[in-house]
Amino acid sequence: MMVNFELNGQETTIDGDINLLEFLRDHARLTSVKNGCAEGACGACMVLVDGKAMRACLLSTAKVSGKSLLTVEGLSELEKTIYSWAFATAGAVQCGFCIPGMVISAKGLLDKIPEPSRAEVKKALHGNICRCTGYVKIEQAIFMVAKALREGFTPPTGMTYKVGDRMPRVDAKGKVLGTAEYVDDMYLAGMLHAAILRAPSARALIKRLDISAAQALPGVEAVITARDIPGRRHQGHITPDWPAFIAEGEETRYIGDALAAVAAVTKKIAQAAIKLIKIEYEELQPLTTPQAALADGAPQIHPKGNLLAKTVLKRGDAAAAIAQARYVVSQRYTTPATEHAFLEPESALAVPNADGTLTVYTSGQNVYDDHHGIVSLLGVEENAVRIISKMVGGGFGGKEDLSVQHHAALLAWHTGKPVKNTLSRQESINVHPKRHAAELEFTTACDENGIITAMKAELIADTGAYASLGGPVLQRACTHAAGPYQIDNVDIVGLGVYTNNPPGGAFRGFGVTQSCFAMENNINMLAAQVGISQWEIRFRNAIEPGKILPNGQIADQGTALKETLLAVKAAFESSPNAGIACSMKNAGIGVGLPDIGRAKIRVENGKAVILTGAACIGQGLVTVMIQIACETAGLDYRVLTAADPDTYLTPDSGTTTASRQTVFTGEAVRQAALCLKAALQTASLAELEGREFYGEYSGVTDPMGADKANPVSHVAYGYASQVVILDETGKLLKVVAAHDVGKAINPTGVEGQIEGGVVMGLGYALTEDFPLKDGVPMIKYGTLGLFRAGNVPEIESIIIGKNQSELAYGAKGVGEITTIPTAPAVAGAYLRMDGKVRPNLPLADTPYSRKK
Repeated sequence: MMVNFELNGQETTIDGDINLLEFLRDHARLTSVKNGCAEGACGACMVLVDGKAMRACLLSTAKVSGKSLLTVEGLSELEKTIYSWAFATAGAVQCGFCIPGMVISAKGLLDKIPEPSRAEVKKALHGNICRCTGYVKIEQAIFMVAKALREGFTPPTGMTYKVGDRMPRVDAKGKVLGTAEYVDDMYLAGMLHAAILRAPSARALIKRLDISAAQALPGVEAVITARDIPGRRHQGHITPDWPAFIAEGEETRYIGDALAAVAAVTKKIAQAAIKLIKIEYEELQPLTTPQAALADGAPQIHPKGNLLAKTVLKRGDAAAAIAQARYVVSQRYTTPATEHAFLEPESALAVPNADGTLTVYTSGQNVYDDHHGIVSLLGVEENAVRIISKMVGGGFGGKEDLSVQHHAALLAWHTGKPVKNTLSRQESINVHPKRHAAELEFTTACDENGIITAMKAELIADTGAYASLGGPVLQRACTHAAGPYQIDNVDIVGLGVYTNNPPGGAFRGFGVTQSCFAMENNINMLAAQVGISQWEIRFRNAIEPGKILPNGQIADQGTALKETLLAVKAAFESSPNAGIACSMKNAGIGVGLPDIGRAKIRVENGKAVILTGAACIGQGLVTVMIQIACETAGLDYRVLTAADPDTYLTPDSGTTTASRQTVFTGEAVRQAALCLKAALQTASLAELEGREFYGEYSGVTDPMGADKANPVSHVAYGYASQVVILDETGKLLKVVAAHDVGKAINPTGVEGQIEGGVVMGLGYALTEDFPLKDGVPMIKYGTLGLFRAGNVPEIESIIIGKNQSELAYGAKGVGEITTIPTAPAVAGAYLRMDGKVRPNLPLADTPYSRKK
C-alpha cells in the first residue's frame, strides 16, 4: 500500500500504513512533533492537516493520504522569527515540550482569524496541555504573533540584561522551533530499544520467570532480570529500599515494579518480547491504606515494617492553650495522590564507549543523583559512568528518582550497544512517585480577638511502596503545618506509612500543599467564630521580621508576609465570593543537612561559559545564572553561555528541588563571577582564555530537634497570599497572587512561575484526582483532570520583595510556593459563597466536580 502526501512542502511517499506520529518522529525525524501521551490528550504532537490543527498520534498515514501536512519545521523563516521572538519575550516558554504543538495550534487559528479574540485563542488551544506556564503567557505570545504578522515586525536590537530585567529565556528559540534536544529526540546508529516487564499486580509473590521465548525472538539482543545486576540491586535517595528488579521468590510492592528488561532492534519487537515472558506468581491481597498497613498482624512490605518515618514538632503547651482558648476548631481533611503530568515522559539513552565507560543521557533533576544510582547498580568506579542532561520536559519533583536511567544503563552494559528507554505515558503514570495522599486532623485555637494561641495536628502520609523522599516530605509537611503565623504552642505529629500503592515522593510544594490546605481552612472557621474576615485574622497573626515562626526560627528582616496581605486586600474585599490563603515555603534543603551550590565560569573561545550540575527543568535557571553573572562581572549577556549538566565537566550543585537553585546555584555563580570580575581588572576576556573561576555557597542550618531556642531550619523562606474570586455561579473569575520572592532576578520568569503554580493549584483544588483500585491507577493522562486554557481565569501576579541580602542578590525560591495556597483559597471562596466547609480534595459540590 503506497501512501502519498505533502509534508512541509515536499511530496512524500511511504510504503504501508503506520501511525502518523511514529512516521513523523521515527522516519521523518521531525523533532518538533513530540510524543507526550500518544492518546490524543496533550496536543504535543499537533500538526496542520490541510490547515487544520490535528493530533498526529490519532492519525495514520493512510488518513492523511493526498493531504498537505505542516509541522513547525515547515514554517516560513519570517514565521519562525516572529514565533520565536514573541514566545521568548512574553515568557511563554518554560520546559518547552508543549510549545511546538502550541505554535501549530496558534498558526491554525491565525491563518483563519488574523485578529482573534481571547475566547478564540483559548478555544484554539483546547487540544493542547501545558503543565508549566498556566497558559497566560502563551496566550499573550499568540496576540503578539498576530500583531506582528498583521503590522510587520522588526527584531529588537541593542538590548542589555542584568538582575531585575525581563531577559527572554536563552533556550526559548530552540524550544519554540523544536530544535532543542530532549532525550527521546536522539537517535544513534545501531541503537536498541528497551521495554520493561512490570508487576502483574500491586502485590504478588513472583515464583518463576521464564524468559526463554523472549530471548529466542528474532531482533532481541538481551533479556535481563535481577540475577544480571552486577552491583547493588536496591537504590534510594536516603533509604535504599527500591530494587531495580524484583527477584524470583520476592513479592512485588506496587504495580510499577520491574521484573525484567528487554533490548531489541525495534520498539515493536521489544514490546512483543515482553509479552512472551511467562510469569508464575501468586496473587496476594495488597495493603492499600495506611490503616491497613499499620494494623496488627499486617504483612510487612519492608523488613523493618510498614512505618517509614515519624516526625514530631512541639513548642510550648498546645494542650493547655487549647483548653483555655475562647474558640477552638477541629476538622479532619483528606488530600489525594497527584500525578505530576509533566509533558515529557521519562527517557534515557545509555551509550557504551570504546574505552569501556558508559555515557547516559538523561532528563532528570540531578545528574549526580543519577550517577550515584547507576554506579552503585553496575558496581563500577565513579569515572566509569558519565551522565549528561539533555533538555528536561518538566519535572515538578517527579524526575528525582531512577525510573528509566538505570534500566537503559544495565541493558547497554550487557549488550555493548546504545539503548534508549522511554516510558509510555501510561507506564509513566504507573511507575514514578506521586504527591503523597494524606489524612490530616487539625485543631486550631484562638482568643476573643482572633489571635491564634495553639494548634495541634496529626498527619498520615501514604508513602506507597518505597521511601523515595517520603521522609523529608513528611518533615516539610510538619514544619510548615502551622503556617506563616506567630503561634507559641504547637504539637504536630506526622507518620509516613508504606502501602502497596505507587510511591509518594517529591512534588511541587513537598508536603506543604497538604498541611497548608488543612490549616488555612481551620483559620477560616475560626474567623467566622470570632466575627472577623478571612483577611483580618491572617493579618493579625502574620509573621513579621524579628518574630518567631512556629518552628522556632526567627523571621529575618526580608520577611514580607504582611506586605503580600496588603497587596491582595482590595481584591479580597471586592467580592463576597472571594477566598484567601497564605503560605510559606523554605528555600534549600535545610534542617542541618549538607546543601551546597557550586559553579564554575570558564573562558572558552571568547565566551564566559557557566558550568554547573544544577538542572533547569523549565524554571529558567540558565537565564537567571546569566543575568547574575552579567550583573556581577559587568559582562554583556551575549558573551555568556552555559554548558549542559555533565558529571565529567560540571560541579555538583545539588538536586533541583526545595526551591533552592536560584538561591544556592545563583549565589555560587555570583561568587564565581566576582572572581572573574577581579581578573578582568587587569586583563581582557580574550586574555583570560582557558582560565576557570570557581564559586560555592553552603547553606548552614540546624537539624530537626536541635537543642536551641531558635534553631535556623532554612536559610530563607518565601511568603505568599493568594485570593480566588468566584462569579455568582461558582465559576472561577480571577486569582490575585502576591508573592514575597525577595529580589526578582527575572520578573517575567517569576510571573510565569506564579501563573503556572496557580493553575496547578486550581487543578489540585477542583478537578485532579488519582483513583486507585487494589493499588492500580484507574486513570489515563486525558482523565487526570488537568486544567486547559479554557478553564483558566484571569491571573494577576504581584511581586513583593524587600530582601536586601547579598545572597543571590536577595532572591528567594518561588518554584514551589506558587501552588501551595491556591487550593485553600478556593475552598475559602466557596465557604464564603455557600457556607459549606469542604474538607476533601478535590473539592465537592462545585461546578467543576466530576461525576464518579
